Amino acid sequence: MAPSHPPADGNAVRPPSKTRRRPRTPNKNGKEIGVFGQASWISSVINLVNTIVGAGVLAMPSAMSNMGMLLGVLVILWAGVTAGFGLYLQTRCAAYLDRGAASFFALSQITYPNAAVVFDAAIAIKCFGVGVSYLIIIGDLMPGVVRGFADESSLVPFLVDRRFWVTAFMLIVIPLAFLRRLDSLKYTSVVALISIGYLVILVVYHFAAKDTIDHYETPLRYVKWAGPIQTLSSFPVIVFAYTCHQNMFSILNEIADNSHFRTTSVIVASIGSAALIYVLVAITGYISFGNEVGGNIVAQYTPSLSTTIGRAAIVILVMFSYPLQVHPCRASVDAVLKWRPKGKLSGKIRSVLSRHSITSPDASPRRYQPLLAPASIVQRKSEMSDIRFAAITTAIIVMSYIVAMTVTSLEAVLAYVGSTGSTSISFILPGLFYYKISSPDSPHHQKLLKEEDDFDIDSDDDDDILNSRANRRPSVEQQNQSDTEDDGLLAHSGLLSTISTSGSTLLRRTKTWRRKMLRRLSLALAIYGFCVMIVCLVTHTYFVAAH
Repeated sequence: MAPSHPPADGNAVRPPSKTRRRPRTPNKNGKEIGVFGQASWISSVINLVNTIVGAGVLAMPSAMSNMGMLLGVLVILWAGVTAGFGLYLQTRCAAYLDRGAASFFALSQITYPNAAVVFDAAIAIKCFGVGVSYLIIIGDLMPGVVRGFADESSLVPFLVDRRFWVTAFMLIVIPLAFLRRLDSLKYTSVVALISIGYLVILVVYHFAAKDTIDHYETPLRYVKWAGPIQTLSSFPVIVFAYTCHQNMFSILNEIADNSHFRTTSVIVASIGSAALIYVLVAITGYISFGNEVGGNIVAQYTPSLSTTIGRAAIVILVMFSYPLQVHPCRASVDAVLKWRPKGKLSGKIRSVLSRHSITSPDASPRRYQPLLAPASIVQRKSEMSDIRFAAITTAIIVMSYIVAMTVTSLEAVLAYVGSTGSTSISFILPGLFYYKISSPDSPHHQKLLKEEDDFDIDSDDDDDILNSRANRRPSVEQQNQSDTEDDGLLAHSGLLSTISTSGSTLLRRTKTWRRKMLRRLSLALAIYGFCVMIVCLVTHTYFVAAH
């Protein structure tokens, strides 16, 4: 962008520091490189909420019946906080990569190169399994939806065949699965969120109408729980209900404003909305049926037009959630196919370094040299080619269709895949990645600190100029002009300016302490993820053996 000309009076002033954003990967001309995002804040929130909230919301009342209302609410909120912290660590890790190049694969290459293929394979298997489960849900629910709208005796046999409906809905989701950008799914995500809204209204309506049961077989559990085994069996249902981390890097790459405040607000809005939905459905659904509530609360309502529409809403929800699983699965499969052992990768990096006249990857870059430029050249030479994109997407769709047509239940498999894949994506990987890359000895961290320190110096210069401008007596024309200026300028005058300056100074003084604390918390999140994985695996193994 061309520099603005100074005003006629010669008092040239740069814009306020709070409106300036530190470029994530500036080149020598001070312009950002990489992929520019075009997604809006609201579309990012919509896609993330749709990724979070799925058919698992219908199992929340059952989970609360085992935990009791008090513990159930606390666990739902705790699971939201830990999942949100994992998303926040992903935004912090993305700062070490070029704009538009953030991914689990890219982070693995600069933290744990030899384990990159394992991480992406786990993500691919997890997303593939969830996508298949969505197709199975469609095949199981659609015959009942058809019976709810028409008499079965008058129906053609194939209309109550699950395989027909799996095939029919595959024709709808195939074009959506071939969309490159996650932001392109924002309109289908809106439709899915409308379906979620209907399900929530349905549960709350029956709760308010009190038309579910006449009396409880056993009293409601407000504080008391059903027992440790039952509680542990419901714990994974709540924890995995917030899994959306596989799409977070795509959202960070595509969002137009990737500033720290903006991306954090996306996380808060998405996790907060999901937590509100979960708590509302869990409490109202549990009170409606008591301890006799089942795993799918909609299936327990008396057959009617509203409940039939509710089942159709579940079908629409999982149908439009299927492309959201194909998107990260495709990226992970592509990363697995691109992976090479560390020795070969190091040779490529050395050749790139020699061509760019860089003596060492640990050397500090110039002020406007892209962060991790040599690594990014090796990792992301270009986007996925059209042929490769189509081939991987087609393979995922065909394989998921074959599995959904031949298998009617994936509960046992998904239990183990979810225990390992979901905990890795949500807690272990974000924690380990940030803990490793934010080490004081990490050359990547040192480069980022240098760029942030340079930016802070520029911000301090802006503050000094603004303070001198605020202390200068304005002319009559300037006083008249100030009446029509934006309210943003008022934040840099008088008491508000003092408060803003004091807050900025406090943040800069505590920056080192906050970095150390964040690094410790990231390690704690990874350890927490391992504990959750062990608990889930042991619990599932116990129930499999018991049955």
